[in-house]
Amino acid sequence: SWGKKTNQKSITFSVGIKKKSKVPGVMITQYVEELPEGKSTPDFTRKPIALTIQQGKFAFFKAMVVGDPEPTVTWSRNNGDVSDTLKYVRKYDPVTQEHLFEMANVQPEQADMYKCCAANVFGRAVVTVILNVIEVGFKKQKAEAYTQEGSVGNFKSVLKRKSQIRPKTEAKKEDGEIDPKFWELLLSADKKDYESICAEFGVTDFRFVLKELCERKKEREYEQAQFIRNLSNLKPIEMGPDGCATFTIDMDLIEPSSRIFIYKDGEMIPYTKELGDSMKHSLKIVGRTYQFSIRDLFPDDAGLYQLDVEDVNIFSTEFKIPMVDFLVKIQECQAMEREDAIFECVLSQPFRKIMWVGKNLPLEAGDKYDIEVSEDKLIHRLIIKDVAMVDKGIYAAVAGIKSCNAFLVVEADKGEPGKKKQRKTTRAGGARVDLEMIAQEQVVKNKADREVHMEKVKAIAAEKTANPPAAIEPGAKAQFEETPKKVGSPKLGPVFIGSDPKVLDNVECSINSGLSDLFATRGKKAELLCKMSREVDGVWFKDGGKLSTSDRLSIVKDGTSHKLIIHNCRDDDAGGYHFEAEGFKSEAKITVGANFDADDLHKFSKPVTVKAGQNASWKMSYTPQDNLKVKWFKEGKELMDGGGVKLVKEANHSRLLLRECLRSDVGQIKIQLTNPYGTIEATSRLNVLDKPGPPEGPVKILETTSTLIELQWGAPMDDGGSPVTNYIIERQQVGQTIWKEIGNVTADKTTYRDRNVVHGKLYIYKIYAVNPEGTSDALQTKKTMAGVMIFASPPEAPKVLGVSKNSINLRWGPPEDDGGLKIDGYQLEKRKKDTSQWIALNPVTEPIKALVYTVKDVVEGAEYEFRISAINVSGAGEFSLPSEMVCAKNPNIKPTFKDTEDFMMIRAGNSVRIKVLYEAVPPPEISWMKDEMPVSSFIQITNTEGCSQLVIPSSKRTDSGIYTIMAKNKVGEASFDIEVLVTDEPNSPGEVALEQIVHGKVIVSWEASPDQKLDNRLHYMVAEHNSETRIWHTVADRIFSNSFTAHNILTGREYHYKIYAKNDMGISDPSMSPTWGANSNKNTNAPVAVSFERPPSVLVPLKVHSPPKGYQLYMTCAIRGCPAPTVTWHLNDVCINGDNNYYITNSYGVCSIYILRVQPKDAGEYKVVAVNSFGKAECSTTLVVKGMALNKYISII
Repeated sequence: SWGKKTNQKSITFSVGIKKKSKVPGVMITQYVEELPEGKSTPDFTRKPIALTIQQGKFAFFKAMVVGDPEPTVTWSRNNGDVSDTLKYVRKYDPVTQEHLFEMANVQPEQADMYKCCAANVFGRAVVTVILNVIEVGFKKQKAEAYTQEGSVGNFKSVLKRKSQIRPKTEAKKEDGEIDPKFWELLLSADKKDYESICAEFGVTDFRFVLKELCERKKEREYEQAQFIRNLSNLKPIEMGPDGCATFTIDMDLIEPSSRIFIYKDGEMIPYTKELGDSMKHSLKIVGRTYQFSIRDLFPDDAGLYQLDVEDVNIFSTEFKIPMVDFLVKIQECQAMEREDAIFECVLSQPFRKIMWVGKNLPLEAGDKYDIEVSEDKLIHRLIIKDVAMVDKGIYAAVAGIKSCNAFLVVEADKGEPGKKKQRKTTRAGGARVDLEMIAQEQVVKNKADREVHMEKVKAIAAEKTANPPAAIEPGAKAQFEETPKKVGSPKLGPVFIGSDPKVLDNVECSINSGLSDLFATRGKKAELLCKMSREVDGVWFKDGGKLSTSDRLSIVKDGTSHKLIIHNCRDDDAGGYHFEAEGFKSEAKITVGANFDADDLHKFSKPVTVKAGQNASWKMSYTPQDNLKVKWFKEGKELMDGGGVKLVKEANHSRLLLRECLRSDVGQIKIQLTNPYGTIEATSRLNVLDKPGPPEGPVKILETTSTLIELQWGAPMDDGGSPVTNYIIERQQVGQTIWKEIGNVTADKTTYRDRNVVHGKLYIYKIYAVNPEGTSDALQTKKTMAGVMIFASPPEAPKVLGVSKNSINLRWGPPEDDGGLKIDGYQLEKRKKDTSQWIALNPVTEPIKALVYTVKDVVEGAEYEFRISAINVSGAGEFSLPSEMVCAKNPNIKPTFKDTEDFMMIRAGNSVRIKVLYEAVPPPEISWMKDEMPVSSFIQITNTEGCSQLVIPSSKRTDSGIYTIMAKNKVGEASFDIEVLVTDEPNSPGEVALEQIVHGKVIVSWEASPDQKLDNRLHYMVAEHNSETRIWHTVADRIFSNSFTAHNILTGREYHYKIYAKNDMGISDPSMSPTWGANSNKNTNAPVAVSFERPPSVLVPLKVHSPPKGYQLYMTCAIRGCPAPTVTWHLNDVCINGDNNYYITNSYGVCSIYILRVQPKDAGEYKVVAVNSFGKAECSTTLVVKGMALNKYISII
């Protein structure tokens, strides 16, 4: 407990209770035994996180605390002081409620265990956190020392520490030196990657590399064995579908506490193991798998990443980020089910393969997806084939660290329900711009960028020429000697091929734009152009021969531009051309070919007509040629092979096949042929013949009378490709199921008069359009009545049959005049008292068929009136007069009891629960009686609506009796009796005695069990054992007297008897009889004559019984006499032997009477009279029926 305040500043603490926080690692101490209401000890909702950081970086801890009153937060460290405000800064942000502890320019001596404490008057919470500071200065110095003495032969010692890979800002490499990065990558790479790594670093001496690599691997494995047991599954860094770059290794550390460091280009980078998604660099450890991730990628994240355990390198991998961007991003695509969807994009630089991601999973080409890349590697496409509803979602294109995404929206195909939807040949989506043009422009731009780069190279070369070196080595001079020119060259000079000239030193003139290869069309003009850096004269050559101006050939010089023009190209104009000027030469090739045949194009333009479900095909022939591109389009959308589309390209023709054509496939079909000489397009049209669409609705009713209905409709919007020939009209009378054709009109008529109608009847019509291909779907009308509407007269006003708080029962009579039409049912309305609104209880379309109805939508205590109208084919008629106002409440009901048991037997010690359900209005007064006396105050009675319950928590035998519940209200009263018998397993009977009066019979008698007086259902069972059979078997059961006569007692055998007391709870232990028989009862005296004749006598008299009304009764007594006496039963001195209400038996002197259900009339004095020739004997008892009035019982007595 804590001491009470004597003033505002004095509090006495006397306890320190340790508590557990929900946040792991937090220790809470409570100063008081019980916290005041609404107060709490401090606790952390966010604890500081351990930090490993490089020397000189900015370090901070962050914590969030709660408590009432608000806790005070303090910071400390184990081995040092934190009072220096220049090194340690404490902050609190009231908006985010975060406590910060900051250390700028952290140093190695600040590495320690820090403690954060939150305290108030009721307790304190403490958490500790570790700060690790990585020293990096000694590594830089050591790396500098190594580079001063470094050589190729000394790299073994240089590369022992991975941190010796210099940062980019310090990178130095002498001529002939192999970059250390080369060896680090080889040590962690697969053998299949050796060749590409050597090519990247320009290493060609593979024999030296393999020998050196083998030695380095042995040395590296020896170093790694100090810290790890096993290393496997080295996966290089790569981009993932989540936009993160990751690399993974599996390793078993010898010491789990070994430190792990991550370097990038030789510089250590901080990372977290706990924050995961909240920091850029993270290391996730699952078992023996270590996964390093980089989030929020930028171009400067590219570089060499290395993982060290302590000071030993384990794994190295290089992350390359291509400098590429999206010129055209993928766009949202809306596609129908079973249609193909396309996403397209254009990149700024050629890219062999980009990553496509759907629903955060990488996608690969296969049965579901097609991935296409253009020849220039700039256009990339993802084709999702046969889309379904499950394909909708977000799709993304990832190129390097750039990405774009868009939604795929799939619309359901609302075709005929239950019918499988057909595969569509169309494609949805795409970029909706000319990707080819954008890609071509980007190719030109990239080419121009390369030319600019070449200009810079030439400028550098010119600068070197203007400032030649002091001395040129002989070996270097040989590199600049000119090579002999080809035939026709007037002097020596460098050769330029195409538009990519190579610049040499000491050159005054150069070619700015060289010749380009040209594809010329036969019979058309062709032109070659070469631009020089200054105005000079030049010469043109073809296949080594000099050219001059002629009728078909023109040579034009315009300043620095030189042109060769061929006016009418022929096949012999094909060949190699070159232009020479001032020792420079530019070469190009002209190829002459033909374009496409006009006849083939004309044949293709003819329309193709097929029936629905059939295949349609086109063929385009052309002369065999190289570099021919063929594209097919349908209504402007390019067609791709797959699904219902089949594309075939052969050497001399191309085919298009559309399978199972539908009416929706009707449209323009276009083929586009592209070769080096140009592009040409040819169009055709697809016509699909099918049944027409339904006639245009809705149907207009022009006229309706008692004998005529006139209809009008519109022609179908789709005639199925063939003219409509006629219309078929069908009719159905409402209430019947048969449709009957009633008319057939020609296509020029869109009206029909139905003259076979019955006044007042409702009709529905269906109209079909017919063409040579079939019959359309139906256009159906609404219900239409012939003539004016005929309503029935008002029914009789509703009458109230019964009412309760939840419902009101109504009844009404049919209308006097039904108007000659069948009454389909009734509509019922109600109105609440003091309101004017009538509310329909059923719609007209759901009429009440019967003349009675139970209204359940009522509020208890509210008053309502009701009215009714008759419904026929014309609708609901006039409403009846309102019923009388009736209140929704239960009627007065005399108390009655429901589903109640009238007998209960309980084991002594258990609880007694008597639950009685009743029904009464108004609620009655409830009282309980036990044996006609008020129940004890210790008995619990609970009364609720419709139920009363009596509970005795722990019962005793004295709680047995007749419990009566009485319910009384102003209507009447009622009562109900429940007999409760509290009993237990009986005690054993008393001493057993044996007596033989008649030879062969033994009378077994015993003293009564102590429970006999307490339990009127107690009886006895007798078991016998003799020396011959030596087994116990039951010889008598359900004996309600205290004696039993055993028969067939044989001389020379011993007999034993066991007597058991039994009741409804169980059986007692037995009472044993003395031995009877061979040894114990021998009679050595001579036999004497015995006379058995005697007057009747009563061995066991009748007992007093008090059964409840309705219970069964069994009374017995035992009579003997010789000869056997005649026994009669009397009730109130009246002989009842012949009364069928009583079952009377006499078995060997045991006289019994059985009453199935005791009634009050059975109460009275019962007498048994036994008479023989020697005398008379009788015994009597009184039967009291519980529940009878006392005065009635007295009168009976």
